[in-house]
Amino acid sequence: MQRAVSLVPQLPKVATTMVADTNGGAVQAARSLLKGGARIMLGPLFAADVRPVVADVAGRAPVLTFSNDIALYDSGAFLLGITASQSTTAILRYGRQRGLRRIGLLMGPDGWNGQVAAAMTRLQGELGFEMVPVARPADLAGLGIALGRIAGGAPDALLVPDADATFVAAARGLAGSGVQLLGLMQSVDYAPAALQAVAGAWIAAPDPAAFGAFATAYQAQHGGTPGTIAALAYDGAGIVAALRARGRIDRAGLLAMEAYRGVTGTMKFRSDGSCVRELSILVAGPDGYRVVATSASA
Repeated sequence: MQRAVSLVPQLPKVATTMVADTNGGAVQAARSLLKGGARIMLGPLFAADVRPVVADVAGRAPVLTFSNDIALYDSGAFLLGITASQSTTAILRYGRQRGLRRIGLLMGPDGWNGQVAAAMTRLQGELGFEMVPVARPADLAGLGIALGRIAGGAPDALLVPDADATFVAAARGLAGSGVQLLGLMQSVDYAPAALQAVAGAWIAAPDPAAFGAFATAYQAQHGGTPGTIAALAYDGAGIVAALRARGRIDRAGLLAMEAYRGVTGTMKFRSDGSCVRELSILVAGPDGYRVVATSASA
């Protein structure tokens, strides 16, 4: 994260960046930063650390956490992480604009899948679609057949919240079914075999051009490939630089700030700690991903 922060061009010129190791505990790290004169904090990373840190900081500095856990709304922290609600809202809004009416959700057991399901349930009335829960078959190769057996027939589209191999396997299982495949940011995979399999899928994710420019700069300076957390740290540091330029590094400044265009989307914070985030809608093809729209989501 520190490496990503070092890439923000305005920051080294206008502010001193302090780093505290959380091995001794996130609260102790926050105390160390405050003692050093910190006016704003990037982190902590883990959701369990956020409320204790906010309580200890006691309003002396805004806390921008990298967590995407919506249970932290109204905790006093601001969430930089891309939430399941943001990604799900973006892709479903686009899907409705394209005429999708019955949208399936491939159910999963983990917390991320549960948050996607909750967001989708909430959006049914607002967007006017029917949610069709789809039990996960033991073998995703038979996914298309399983959809055809659903009461009312196969849905118009299927949202698969999973990443990597599971998303690719679902795409192969849907081949020839006529069901539109929908995905979220963790489904983006540039491997040639994956791109071939998921061609035609619609995915809500940050703009790949913006993220790609950041990744190129990161690799040139530090080597290696940055992940989402590094990108969030870069955006967080960029927000700090923007606040510093306006002379308002505080909670009021964050809430008054115009939408910030970052590599993880354009975002504007709200008083409960959430943010309205604009994500790109990508269409996968054999040679990569093409941006076809943008969609703002909370």
